[in-house]
Formats: sequence, structure tokens, C-alpha cells
Amino acid sequence: MKGGLALAAGGTLFGGYALAEPFRLRVSRYELRPKFWPQGLRLRAAVIADLHVCDPWMGLARVHQIVARTNALKPDVVLLLGDFIASRRMSRISGLIPYAQPILNGDWANVLKGLEAPLGVHAVLGNHDWWADEEAQTRRSGPTVVGTALQDVGIAVYQNDSVRLETENGAFWLAGLADQWALFPPWRADGQYPPIPYEGLHDLPATLAQVTDDAPVVLMAHEPDIFAEMGDLADRVAVTISGHTHGGQVRLFGYAPVVPSRYGRRFLYGHIVDGDRNLVVSGGLGCSGLPIRFGVPPEIVALDIMGA
Repeated sequence: MKGGLALAAGGTLFGGYALAEPFRLRVSRYELRPKFWPQGLRLRAAVIADLHVCDPWMGLARVHQIVARTNALKPDVVLLLGDFIASRRMSRISGLIPYAQPILNGDWANVLKGLEAPLGVHAVLGNHDWWADEEAQTRRSGPTVVGTALQDVGIAVYQNDSVRLETENGAFWLAGLADQWALFPPWRADGQYPPIPYEGLHDLPATLAQVTDDAPVVLMAHEPDIFAEMGDLADRVAVTISGHTHGGQVRLFGYAPVVPSRYGRRFLYGHIVDGDRNLVVSGGLGCSGLPIRFGVPPEIVALDIMGA
């Protein structure tokens, strides 16, 4: 009986914590010194990933809180890494709690308009931003309603684009990759899905072809998988910044049962170094699948990049 009571109490505590953790907010800080980063150029980037805006788990008041906390970091540049919306309604939890009630795109975009940084606010889209847009799926191309909402409030949206940003101490290139899981696969003639479940719109060679000098490149890519697929272009990117995985969203003793990546837990979370290359994967802010987090608190990433 005592064992049963302890198990029941543990389950209640776990469930309560998992439902409460989405409302926490922390700042995770990383200091990076890429090999080819200029000595005099110091950059602070604030990274917001995977908001999955919806009521009641990521309502407008919560987005206001995130904007204020981000601005307090005094970043040089703000990077938004996609999955702005919760793209589907999930079942009711215990028949009582509705999940993912939508919020108008213009409303949450107007809150993000309050983000402040001297070098601007820049965004890429995530898979959920594409999956929720039936017209874009039918066209198999943009524009998307999420991207339009961001552009309407003055936030630049990158789809295989690069831009050169100037600072007092030097310049760098900011590149934004189109989403790698953007499109649902079309049915083949034999009625079977292709082996890769989603089709991407990303084009890294075309993105980096816009880089016209030796200034370092910071790459925004919603999914981190591109880090393993850069080939001969890998050395051209100083830092890759991604979201998408939510750090597993649920991690038990450091183990994440589900990671949405072709590479399993290889790019789960945090600062990953491969030779001279750097990848930072944010744990994100919102929830996907179920409105729970455990062992992966919502986070804003403060990234300081400087010379080695």
C-alpha cells in the first residue's frame, strides 16, 4: 500500500511539474570563440525559438514577458528561429484542458514588434509555420501567412537569403535557411510516401552564394540537421543556430525519448562542437505534441560571439 501511494504521489508530482514547467522562463548563456571570427568583433545575439503561440500555454501576456526579458539582455541582434504557432489542435487533457487554441497572427506579431536591437530582428520559418498553411502546402511554395504577419510588422523573414550586417568593429553575414521540413510529401503513383517524410525548401549553396567577401557567416536554420549536411560549405559558416528539437521537450535523467531529427540525439540541445565548427541548439519556449515540458525549461538564448 505504501509503495502504491508513493507511486501515485510521484506520478502526481511529475504530472504537475510537467504541466507547470512550460510557464518557467530562463536565459541560457553561451560564449563562443569561432576559429575564424575577427578579434575585434564582439556580437551578442538573443535567440528566440519555437514559441508555438496558443492559448493557454503561450498567450499574448507570455509573449510580452519573453519580449521584455529579451530586450533586457541588450542584444546587438535578435534572431527568431521559427515555429511561431501551434499548428494543430490536440486532444483535451483528461477531457478538461483545451490545448492550442489559436491566436490571430497579427496579434502575436505585433507583440514581437516590440523586440529591440541595433542590428535588427531577423527570422526564419519553422515546419509548423508551413504545416499550418494549407494554401502554401497546395502551392508548395510561399508566401505563408506566418511570414506575411512578421513582415507586416517590419521583421525580416529569410528564405535562403543572406545579408551583410555592419558594426563599429567589423561586419558579418547573417544567413537564413528556408525550412528543411516545410512540405508534406505528395502521394506517389504507387500510393506510398517517399522514404524521407517531409520535403525541404532549403538551399544552402544558393544561400551562401550571396556572401561576397570573407566576413564570417552566422547561419539561422530551424532544424539543426543541416549541420551534418553542409559538405564542402561547412568551413564557410562560423556559427549555426537552430531550434526545432525543444531539447527533447521531455528529458528524464538526461534522456530524451523523442527527438525530431534524422540524427537522433546527436543535435539534441546546447553547444555542439565538431572540429572548428559550432552549432547552438535552443531548447525553445513553447510546446509541441502535448503541452508539457520536463527537464527542459523554456529558454531565451543569449549568445556572445568573439574572436578566439
